[in-house]
Amino acid sequence: SFLPSFLPSFLPSNITMPSCANPSCVSPTKDAATMTCPTCATLPLAPTYFCSQECFKAAWPTHKKIHKLGKQLKAAQEAKALDEAKGREVPEHLRLSLPDWATRYNFTGPLRPAQQSPTRIVPAHIPRPDYADDPQGRSESEIRDKSSGRNIKVYTGEELERVRHACKMGREVLDLGGRACRVGATCDEIDRVVHEAAVERGCYPSPLNYYNFPKSVCTSVNEVICHGIPDYYEIKDGDIVNIDVTTYVGGCHGDLNETFMVGNVDEEGRKLVKCAFECLQSALAACKPGTLYRDLGAKINKVAKSYNCSVVKTYCGHGIGDLFHTSPNVPHYAKNKAKGVMAPGHVFTVEPMINLGSWEDVTWDDNWTAVTADGSRSAQFEHTVVVTETGVEILTARDDEPVMVWDAEKSSRR
Repeated sequence: SFLPSFLPSFLPSNITMPSCANPSCVSPTKDAATMTCPTCATLPLAPTYFCSQECFKAAWPTHKKIHKLGKQLKAAQEAKALDEAKGREVPEHLRLSLPDWATRYNFTGPLRPAQQSPTRIVPAHIPRPDYADDPQGRSESEIRDKSSGRNIKVYTGEELERVRHACKMGREVLDLGGRACRVGATCDEIDRVVHEAAVERGCYPSPLNYYNFPKSVCTSVNEVICHGIPDYYEIKDGDIVNIDVTTYVGGCHGDLNETFMVGNVDEEGRKLVKCAFECLQSALAACKPGTLYRDLGAKINKVAKSYNCSVVKTYCGHGIGDLFHTSPNVPHYAKNKAKGVMAPGHVFTVEPMINLGSWEDVTWDDNWTAVTADGSRSAQFEHTVVVTETGVEILTARDDEPVMVWDAEKSSRR
């Protein structure tokens, strides 16, 4: 989740409109092609765009030849993923080696990325969102929603029950992912547990291929604010690890995350995690009909300031349901200019990201991992909620915990 104030949280800022792939195209819209080849969309090929059905038909005799290559490549990728699933170990020196981009990158903190396992496969019978098989991972439904300026959707009846079910599944999956978080475990292992738990429940793991995000969950360690890509990094004693899960089932998404304190976390780290929990707790206590979305930032900022922590401004909460990201935007910092007033049936996330040091962030050259600009640690908790007639219901709540209650043991792992 994690919306910037101006962009969906998973949406890279450098996407441009593609050109028509028909070499004889003379259309004035050739540099703004939006139609994709449906066969290419199911294969691991570079995206191919056309500006019209006529251009697609004209280019077909030549274009279709790349499909054979794409099918061969897809078969090879699936075989590689199956080999990994059978337990064939990658040598440790290769698992922990730096990706190529990282050998030239100036990191802000001590954390370093490791290699990634092959992207895990979702069985064909699992219903999936529209971006799941798009070459660029673009959600056409979200693009249309944004351009239409749709008002905040009101969920009632059967639609709300589908959202509630997606959130319940997300909670179950996060609980399992959290149990896998321990000293010596890898972030890749957490991704495997989350992926398999989602599939077992008939869910599609929403992050997978969303604007080409390569994994089924986000794992954000220490100075990582959000969007950490699971890799072979081995979790160490004293780490704090955020696990961010979203599940898609019944045509709806359910989104939540928690930060876990692994082993012997120092006093500053424990303070940070408790602060992040209480920031979300304070914001949710203010949610009810008539509350301005912009007012949550002041509640969060007050708690963060009392701990001498800062609130990240780049990413924000968001509407969710039949779309992964939609209105409203829910900034977490004070004096924001968010629009909208809460009303019964509004479904959205609140997910303040809290830093020990400065609020500023930078993004690694993997184009996803957001880290603190000063290398300080960051923590976060997130819930999906629905506004009721009298207050708010936490749709992703822990079992027997309808109202958030801090318990350090529940956020601790050994």
